[in-house]
Amino acid sequence: MSKTSSMGRGMLAILAVGERHAEGHDGGTVAEVAGRLEKDRSQVSRSLKGALQEGFLARTQDRAYRLDWSLLTDAQLVTDQRLRTDGLAALEGLAAETTEACFLGVLSGNSTVTIAEHVPASANLVGSWLGRPYPAYCSDAGQALLWDAPEEEVRRIFHNVDFLRHGPNTPLSVDEFLLRLDGARARGYSIVDEEAEPGLYSLSAPIRDFKGEVVAALQIVGPKTRLEPQREHHALALASWRDWLETRVGGAAETEPGPPIR
Repeated sequence: MSKTSSMGRGMLAILAVGERHAEGHDGGTVAEVAGRLEKDRSQVSRSLKGALQEGFLARTQDRAYRLDWSLLTDAQLVTDQRLRTDGLAALEGLAAETTEACFLGVLSGNSTVTIAEHVPASANLVGSWLGRPYPAYCSDAGQALLWDAPEEEVRRIFHNVDFLRHGPNTPLSVDEFLLRLDGARARGYSIVDEEAEPGLYSLSAPIRDFKGEVVAALQIVGPKTRLEPQREHHALALASWRDWLETRVGGAAETEPGPPIR
């Protein structure tokens, strides 16, 4: 058998163990995995042992194979680190292209929190947003951070939240927020138009990790009078730097800072 087919069999075995985890089992024995894959037990046993030696699987006390969660923990630590290091490179590049203030935010309960920022002098913004929470229903990053959330999750997050008016266009109910989220998904990026405060305008896009889950939002923020006329140009720059940062957060090979060629 070729090396490629052996790797393929190993991945199928690992996925079968993962499926058993998803069903509530603590892994699976050789017989259980072989039965699921409808493969020869000796072949599956070799695949599982190979995955064990490579560190993808571990053994339970009853000799069943289970996923080695430490790999996911290590990968998550790398993701968090790259969000803060490569995230700064993305913010600097995006700010250089747009000459506007750029931020990286994460979700914390029903609020968003800025974890990185780059504010050029030309942006004329005073003060820092680092570490400061803001209501997700009207923040610059809120829609992007809830990009993949199903309706029931969004409603759960905003349960018991008072939709207070922060700007002339603040959504005043979860239904109104959901309508704007649907519009952002169709557009490919969110627009927050005087929702957070009067005169403030922003574009934002979700950043996904190696699991395909939204872990952060990349934002361009500034005065509506300046940003809105440049919306299409800024949206292209936002998409380029989003794609670049996602390759970094997703564990891609080392590359020089800069957006992909459009």
